[in-house]
Amino acid sequence: MNKYVKIIKPGIIAGNLLTGQAGFILASTGHVDIGLLCMTLLGLALVIAGACALNQYTDKAIDAKMARTKTRPLVTGTLSDKQACIIGVLCMILGSAVLLFSTNVLTTCIAGAAFLMYVVLYGMLKPRTRHATLVGSIAGALPPVIGYTAIANTIDIECILLFLSIMFWQMPHFFAIAMYRLADYKAASIPVLPLSKGIYATKVQSLMYIIAFTVVTCMLTLLGYTSMTFVAATICLGSVWLWLALQGFGTENNQAWARSMFRFSLVVVVGICTLLPFASSTQ
Repeated sequence: MNKYVKIIKPGIIAGNLLTGQAGFILASTGHVDIGLLCMTLLGLALVIAGACALNQYTDKAIDAKMARTKTRPLVTGTLSDKQACIIGVLCMILGSAVLLFSTNVLTTCIAGAAFLMYVVLYGMLKPRTRHATLVGSIAGALPPVIGYTAIANTIDIECILLFLSIMFWQMPHFFAIAMYRLADYKAASIPVLPLSKGIYATKVQSLMYIIAFTVVTCMLTLLGYTSMTFVAATICLGSVWLWLALQGFGTENNQAWARSMFRFSLVVVVGICTLLPFASSTQ
């Protein structure tokens, strides 16, 4: 059973469900349909599970070269390529069906676009260019959009701000992973930013994305979508994250600093997404 759990990456699913429910709750304006929320998250979870299974199929050769991924089921042979593809396709079909029948066509199409972007486009670009990180961040920022459109059935300014917030958050999050897992990416010849442009350039870009994240997330309150409590929390979290990013320019241990950046990025996204149910301007 463990091999089937590993192939769908439950940690990735959990993280995306967190942002997905944030989008759903933001669009609900204080009146959450629990039944629809559960169905939306079920459909989203299945689509993500399918994407993760197929991603492990496309990344099999890369995973075999990296210490943190060489025990994955396809690399060790505990699951066959055919089994992974069947699991991936079935999860995608089931997830799409759940979203189509419980939400709307727009939400289902966005889920399909995210699936294709992650499995196909990101999978193709990952071993070729550092810009794959941006593509992965765009795909990873679509779950909150899926949650939002499940209720609103439209893409508006509020939805776009939420999308940009999560996308900007993901860039320094991924940069931190790339820095403290640098040896793995070097062994697999993956041209992540720290390898292609250097550690200093990665620190500068992390700083810029944190600023962008903080500004865009604050716009949710400035435009009247969330309360002052939310913007206060955003400024506090963003400021600490920015301070931590600045510390990186004086550190002598880049790996330890990158790990602390990664850990705090999780605190930021959990804090923001957890606060949203209590921070609607309509409550």
